[in-house]
Amino acid sequence: MLLRRRPLPVVEAIKALVGLQAQVPGDPYIALWSRLENFRPEELSRLLLNRLVVRATLMRGTIHLVTTRDFLRLRPLMQPRLESSPFARDLEGMDMDAFVAAARSALLERPRTRAELRALLGESWPGRDAESLSYAVAYLLPLVQVTPRGLWGKSGQARWALSEDWLGGLPFRSTSLDEVVTRYLGAFGPATVMDIQTWCGLTRLSEVTARLRPKLRVLRDEAGRELFDLPDAPRPDPDTESPARFLPQYDNVFLSHADRARISSEEFGKLMWAAWMRSESATFRPISSSMFMVDGFLSGAWRIDKGPGGAVLSLQPVGKLTKREQSELAEEGMGLLSLLAADAGTHDVRFVTLDDAVDPRGPRRAMR
Repeated sequence: MLLRRRPLPVVEAIKALVGLQAQVPGDPYIALWSRLENFRPEELSRLLLNRLVVRATLMRGTIHLVTTRDFLRLRPLMQPRLESSPFARDLEGMDMDAFVAAARSALLERPRTRAELRALLGESWPGRDAESLSYAVAYLLPLVQVTPRGLWGKSGQARWALSEDWLGGLPFRSTSLDEVVTRYLGAFGPATVMDIQTWCGLTRLSEVTARLRPKLRVLRDEAGRELFDLPDAPRPDPDTESPARFLPQYDNVFLSHADRARISSEEFGKLMWAAWMRSESATFRPISSSMFMVDGFLSGAWRIDKGPGGAVLSLQPVGKLTKREQSELAEEGMGLLSLLAADAGTHDVRFVTLDDAVDPRGPRRAMR
């Protein structure tokens, strides 16, 4: 949905993308704004309040925003992977039945923060790594993060609840690996087996693609690697123009493939790393910032700063941009400011060089 915005309801977009990376609460709003026509953040908040979508630990052991239906179908499939997560360490030799029962009892009382779980579980199991115990709960039990966390314009600590409690006892109905792979390809294909495994964190999926092969379109990339796609999936002409797009700090478009060369050049990676090394003492660290795309490729980092004088969107390109590309980014950036800084008195979009980023005087070139 990055070549053109789609006129889809928010819940349908989330379903089509098989969820959105969401450990940063505001990321799904930016991801959806970049993909949907007339996106209204209040619509996503309403879905969260009505519990039609949830934020939960799923693919890759990370927090995703998914439809409630998908959560109930995907969580059982991901459970073995989650239980082996390195975050759930320091559990060897424990009475796991007692541990899970204690965690369930604490969460049935009320939604808990990780700090609360750390204190409660650490007291019951002294000598264990209490931080690890608090993390393990979200991998061993099907939890969701409850509102107001994740609501538009709201803030709040991350509190966890048992999904059975938050969702009124709706039953789990595990989907099949075949369906998961097919849905992944619908969102992110063409893709290699390693791409699919990178996205979901599961392994041995070559057995699934072998089973699905008669129903898939099989292609080859420039290196001769086998790519799988749905037969009727769109495959745009290589000369198709791709508009400037702003992505959140974490977006599945660059987290859902083992090979990111389709959207990130080797030169980009080297330059971003060099920028990181040079800006070690700066507040603007591009490698950990949100990214923007130009002509379908990651081309730089962005951030928004708010102050008494208004809101400024700073863009730090990696490499040179044409005047047309700058103009397109500035126009798109003003839309992003309208989303993320609607209450600011003024909006500016500024292009900064690396030297600007580390210079306390700040950016020196601006486009309004």
